[in-house]
Amino acid sequence: MSFTPKEYADIKAGILRDVQSQLPDAAVTEDSDFGVRAGGTAAAVEGLYEHQAWIARQVFPDTADTEYLEKHAAEHDITRKSATTATGAATLYGTPGATIPVGTEVKTTAGLAFVTSVAAEVGADDTANVPVQASASGSASNLAAGTMLTLTSAPGGVQGAAMLASATTGGTDAETDAGLLARLLDVLQSPPAGGNKADWRRWALEVDGVSEAYVFPLRRGLGTVDVCVTSAGGAPSAEILEATRAHLDAERPAGAADFAVLAPSLVPVAVTVAVALSGLTLAQAQTAVETALSAYFATLEPGDTAYLSRIETAVSGVSGVVDRRVASPAGNTAAGAVQWLRLGTVNVELLP
Repeated sequence: MSFTPKEYADIKAGILRDVQSQLPDAAVTEDSDFGVRAGGTAAAVEGLYEHQAWIARQVFPDTADTEYLEKHAAEHDITRKSATTATGAATLYGTPGATIPVGTEVKTTAGLAFVTSVAAEVGADDTANVPVQASASGSASNLAAGTMLTLTSAPGGVQGAAMLASATTGGTDAETDAGLLARLLDVLQSPPAGGNKADWRRWALEVDGVSEAYVFPLRRGLGTVDVCVTSAGGAPSAEILEATRAHLDAERPAGAADFAVLAPSLVPVAVTVAVALSGLTLAQAQTAVETALSAYFATLEPGDTAYLSRIETAVSGVSGVVDRRVASPAGNTAAGAVQWLRLGTVNVELLP
C-alpha cells in the first residue's frame, strides 16, 4: 500500500488538535504561542517528508536526478557519452598555387565556424577541396553540402567566399539523461550474454557520436556480424566509424573476428502529390505536406520500407487537404539491410 505524506496544513492541524486534546482551554489561534510553534514544527516535518520522497526517487534510476543516475550507470560501467565534432570538406577559390594553411577558419552566415585540418593549394581550376572540422562539438554543425561559407581571414590569393563541398557529419550533442537511462535499462533488461545481437548493439552505442546501431548477424555468411551505425539522425563520420570498429574489436568475443562496421546508404525518396485544398494556399500546403512527410520518414530505420499508404495518410492528415493523389512513389519503396530511406524532394501540385 502506498504512503501519502501529509501536507503542511494537515500536519499543523494535527499538532493543534493534539494540544487541544491535552489542554482544552489552550489558545490555538494563528498568532498564539501554540499556533506559532505548531507552524514551525509543521514546516520542518513537511521538509522531512519531502526529503524522504526525494531519497526514494534516487533509489530507482528512472526517477533519479542526474548525479544519482550517473552513479547507477557507473555501477554497470556505463558513462555518459561526450559530444562529438562534425567533419566534412569545403571548396575554397583563389589563384592557382595560392596556399591554404592548416587552421584556416570559415564560417556560415549563422556564425558556425569550421577550420581546415590539412594544408592545401589552389589548383589549376581555381579551386581547392579541403577537409574541415567544426570548431565546436554538437549536432548544430551537421550541415548540407552547398552551404555557403565566408573566410574569417583569407590568405593571400584566396577569395573570401567558400562553400561546403560535402555534407558535414558526425557532430553529436552530449548524451542526455534520457539516453543514458535508456542504455542503463537496456543492460538491466538484457544482461550481457557473451556476444549476442544485443551485446553488439550495446557495445556500438557506447561510442561517442553513435546515436543508434543496427546489428545484422550472418549477413555475409557463417560467423559474420555487420553493425550499421547512425549519428544524430544521419550518416556517421569516418572518425566515428573507425572509433566504433576499434571499440567493437576490444569488446567482441575472441572468436568473432569477422565483423564490419557500416554507415547506412542514404536513399532519397522523392514525393510528388496533387492535392485539393480548402482554406490553404498552395505554398502553405507545400510547407505543411513537407513537415508531415518529414515526420513519417523520421520514424524509418535502416532497412525499413516506406509504405505508400503511410505517405498518403501523412498527406491526408494535413489540415486543409481535402483530397490527394500521390503520383510518386508509385508503390511501396523497399530498402536493403543497410539502406536508409530519407525524404527527398517534395513537389505539391493542385488536383486538376
